[in-house]
Amino acid sequence: MTGTWPGFRERLATALTGTPETPLVFLGNFEVEQQWARGEHTLPRLSAPAADAVVNHMDEFALLLGDAVDHVVLKSRPDDDHLAFLADLGVRLPHLHVAGAQDPARTVTEDALADPALLAALSGLAVGGCRIAAHGVSAQEELLAAATGLSVAAPDAVTCKAVNSKVYSRRVADELGLRQPRGWACRTLAELGAAFEAAAGDEQRRYVVKEAFGVSGKGIAVLESRRRGERILSMVTRQAERTGHDAVSFVVEEWVAKQGDLNYQFTVARDGTTHFDFVKEQLTEGGVHKGHRMPARLTGAQLDVVRDTAERLGKRLASDGYFGVVGVDAMIDPDGALYPVVEINARNNMSTYQVRLQEQFVAERQIAVARHYPLRLAEPLPFAAAHRLLDGLLFDRARGTGLLVNNYATVNAGFPADGRTPEGPVAGRLYGVLVADSDDAVEALDTRIAARLAAGRDTVA
Repeated sequence: MTGTWPGFRERLATALTGTPETPLVFLGNFEVEQQWARGEHTLPRLSAPAADAVVNHMDEFALLLGDAVDHVVLKSRPDDDHLAFLADLGVRLPHLHVAGAQDPARTVTEDALADPALLAALSGLAVGGCRIAAHGVSAQEELLAAATGLSVAAPDAVTCKAVNSKVYSRRVADELGLRQPRGWACRTLAELGAAFEAAAGDEQRRYVVKEAFGVSGKGIAVLESRRRGERILSMVTRQAERTGHDAVSFVVEEWVAKQGDLNYQFTVARDGTTHFDFVKEQLTEGGVHKGHRMPARLTGAQLDVVRDTAERLGKRLASDGYFGVVGVDAMIDPDGALYPVVEINARNNMSTYQVRLQEQFVAERQIAVARHYPLRLAEPLPFAAAHRLLDGLLFDRARGTGLLVNNYATVNAGFPADGRTPEGPVAGRLYGVLVADSDDAVEALDTRIAARLAAGRDTVA
């Protein structure tokens, strides 16, 4: 195996609290960026309630961060057959704390804050020295800490927001002399206007504008013409007039050619030391995250750049008061050179939630690919039915290959919580990690799973 569990969990607890024995209360408040973006000027965007429901049920990923001494807060109770599947594989699970009533549009933190019984139960954990380990820390998580007496094992929300801004990422990369696409970090309307003007005058390059806290392909616009920049600037100016301040947080930068995306993670401890955790190939489609390949296919020179950048960024983040998990997106250009910092995510990342499974089940020379499968369902799909549908393709310890399902809540998240029948098919996602002995074998497994899900759509729905 690539490591022995608990490896990452011990390192994480030590980094966050100073000791590996501290019991943690994990909280999967995905897309915490929406909290950080409150009060910020934004670009036009659309958000579908069904999509929000699936994203908020990604909280179940946190189930696989904790060991038996830990706890996890969830929006809804996991499917018992999925829990049995994990237990049969030998996965040690944390204690479950489930909200009494969940709203699909709310994060797990908001569900917990609305449940007095759950708050009381969490308050009891404070006596035992438990600490909250959130996906990311915003004002909402600080409210949960205040309501329960649990301390947050992280810097304060103001610090977490500051270091997660794309403006911060760009300015730190500039300060450290790291290679970046041509661009500008904009904190005022005047800077934004100047950046748009410079981009419009550079006819040889294509530019985009990004919100400081955009996530999952949202909060980004292509500047395909001078007129487009003028319209965006006018819209942001109107927002500024309504709010009475002209402070903005946008990045304008060149859209560069690339041959691949990377995601690497390191953990900054309270004492400022940095531990490099991993680097993975990031699979994206249309700018939206689709999964990761592990290990990343990098040359020694490329890996050296990644490790060196992680060390330098870790020191810089520590100097600004941050400690905890840091994920960095990077790109490989067509010639094999790196843009080592596209953006800094000083929070958990999708790849964070794969570490435990990778440590426990992926052998040294095996290939693993984390991905998800889109589903369209007419009625809820229990895990037992999915297990039958994917018989022989799910991970088997004796065989050492197959699909490790690491989140099942997202499959049925779009169905109304009150049991009402939806008007049409409901979108869901089946998340898992494919494990096989070669890239060809992973691709074959992936193809078979997708085919089974497509063929069984009418049967299971």
